[in-house]
Amino acid sequence: MRIGFGYDSHRFESGRRLFIGGVEFPGETGLKGHSDADVLIHAIIDALLGAAAMGDIGALFPDTDLRYKDADSKALLKDVAAHLDAALWRIGNIDETVICERPKLRGRIDEIRSSIASVLGIDVSQISVKGKTNEKMDDIGASLGIAVHAVALIERKDA
Repeated sequence: MRIGFGYDSHRFESGRRLFIGGVEFPGETGLKGHSDADVLIHAIIDALLGAAAMGDIGALFPDTDLRYKDADSKALLKDVAAHLDAALWRIGNIDETVICERPKLRGRIDEIRSSIASVLGIDVSQISVKGKTNEKMDDIGASLGIAVHAVALIERKDA
């Protein structure tokens, strides 16, 4: 077994759609980024790649590559899952904490969990998502952006 940690943060940017865990939040200001800026999926990607010692999101999907401009982060996550599968790793579980003042996630957590599980081809019980505020402290607390921490456990398929 191996454990990986992932982190990502993005600032809000008007004129963009907001995606968190592959779920769109209509009416909310989106996040600035080269791809669709899905901060939750980006943190998961880094956690999975880190656990497998395969680098990070920037190495696999560089923001200098126009192929990833406005890319759907779910497609990037699916690609990472294929890399893990080819290297004989399977996902044990993933745990994420989304830190933001807005939007409120409580009513959409199950939808986010289902979205991630579907992309990865795993059971929803293997995904945990928690929403926290930063109690109005720092840039996240001032609603300037969103940050996510993610931990992933992977296991060898041949073990």
